Amino acid sequence: MKKYTDTGKKDTRSGFGDGLTELGKKNKDVVALCADLTGSLKMDEFKENHPDRFFQIGIAEANMIGIAAGMTIGGKIPFTGTFANFSTGRVYDQIRQSVAYSGKNVKICASHAGITLGEDGATHQILEDLGLMKMLPGMTVINTCDYNQTKAATIAIADFEGPVYLRFGRPKVANFTPADQNFQIGKAVQLQEGTDVTIIATGHLVWEALQAAETLNESGITADVINIHTIKPLDDEAILKSVKKTGCVVTAEEHNFLGGLGESVARLLSTHHPAPQEFIATQDTFGESGTPEQLMDKYGLNASAIVNATKKVIARK
Repeated sequence: MKKYTDTGKKDTRSGFGDGLTELGKKNKDVVALCADLTGSLKMDEFKENHPDRFFQIGIAEANMIGIAAGMTIGGKIPFTGTFANFSTGRVYDQIRQSVAYSGKNVKICASHAGITLGEDGATHQILEDLGLMKMLPGMTVINTCDYNQTKAATIAIADFEGPVYLRFGRPKVANFTPADQNFQIGKAVQLQEGTDVTIIATGHLVWEALQAAETLNESGITADVINIHTIKPLDDEAILKSVKKTGCVVTAEEHNFLGGLGESVARLLSTHHPAPQEFIATQDTFGESGTPEQLMDKYGLNASAIVNATKKVIARK
């Protein structure tokens, strides 16, 4: 069994900030727009290095999306930055009409996603954003798992033509993917190989899935662990190949089970290879105030929950 090492906890939003800084040095067409959260989105260094390419829009997220869409007409590659609930729910009409429908090359970068936002509570803990964004025709949706992957994804989407939603988080989490990784949009990453169950995870739940796989291995259960960083387009081939081998699947995400990764996997399996599936996700509920660890435990979004779901789904085979 392959072992993964946490090289030191880092927040994924810093991966975005460092990726944006690197992009600023090598691509003069990259511009950045922020809705009064420069420090929280780690966009300070880009602002300092390229003041003529940084635009502080203020608390006017809808305006920010409209400006970004307009900038693409002149060949710019705009990266917008604010919290995930403001990046999606507050500005959905502008994204739908001015970005998605128009096919504009805007990169919507969203921090503080999910319940790991923590103490700020339910009003800021959006758990519906992946569903909102994946339903938009032509929108690519990415949800990264650690600092290194977020930095790599930030750099990669600049070379991708079309609208992108990039989701990341607030807390410091395990950093375990390679620093020199080749981030390929739409391609799953196989982290572990097994024969008893497929565990498909995204975002902060990828590390939890790896911890669960170690625990399961101790009791003789081996798991295929797949990191799905791109929710849309989904890597159908990788998922089907694994589930045909193992015969069952657990999906894990920091998102509502309605509209998220699990639902996309269920759609794929129902049309191509029906198999038992268990969902690790929030159950049609809002979040609440608490530490990230407290909330992940309460809402069943951790390694322990994945282990229990795995035993349950294997029994259904």
